[in-house]
Amino acid sequence: GLRRLGYVEDRNIALEYRYDEGQLDRLPQLAAELVGLNVDVLVVSGTRAAVAAKQATSTIPIVLAGVGDPVQAGLVNSMSRPGTNVTGLSRLSPDFIGERLELIKDVVPKTNRVAALSNPDNPAQSANLRQLNIQARTLAIELETVTARSPNEFESAFSAAIKDRANALVLMPDALFHNYPSAIVGLAAKHQLPAIYDRSDFVEAGGLMSFAVNIADLSRRAAGYVDRIIKGSSPANLSIDEPTRYDLVINLNTAHALDLTIPPTVQARADRVIR
Repeated sequence: GLRRLGYVEDRNIALEYRYDEGQLDRLPQLAAELVGLNVDVLVVSGTRAAVAAKQATSTIPIVLAGVGDPVQAGLVNSMSRPGTNVTGLSRLSPDFIGERLELIKDVVPKTNRVAALSNPDNPAQSANLRQLNIQARTLAIELETVTARSPNEFESAFSAAIKDRANALVLMPDALFHNYPSAIVGLAAKHQLPAIYDRSDFVEAGGLMSFAVNIADLSRRAAGYVDRIIKGSSPANLSIDEPTRYDLVINLNTAHALDLTIPPTVQARADRVIR
């Protein structure tokens, strides 16, 4: 995204990278390190990384390359006029989360109870769950929330879903879950629970299907915000944009293992089918 706008690393722009390497408690320290370097702009992906950056600085502009609900997380005052040092792109679209339920219903027509696997420590989860509940009522589905704050709680969360007689599971977006796709997919297989995920790497690991925001597209679009800020725009006045590209990925091998038939209409919508 930056290259398309004329920026070349080590020629007219310098980039500093920090990764939490799956240790989310390191985010405040990493944000503080970048602030200490007196960077011109901070670019973050994920709600908790954004919150850590906002806590580290109220003056350096922060560009979101995809977060849940930036208003709910306390990052901005509103989507149209952020009013703070934060702007960029949200991963939240009003219809997007609910569409995952529609896909589950298409693939598993008997679905009447769905478990949503959520991390209550994520400040974006409440807004996502509200949207999911709205769509669940429309589809006459009972939605139960099961929670996990650490990998040690994954097994108990799936056991709770089975105890609640869930027909399917929706994985809520969270950095903790993203670090353990194989473990979560393995538990879904163990419990014979059809699941829809928010990233395609779960499907590549053997999950049934994912309906996800195109993260690469969000990152490329974030470059436009960086460009405008470098050229003098204030993040407080740059409205937050929503995602425009979504990808549906289906694993037919997993569907077969679950004794499910993916309807041709759903397959036709897929951006990628794993056979």
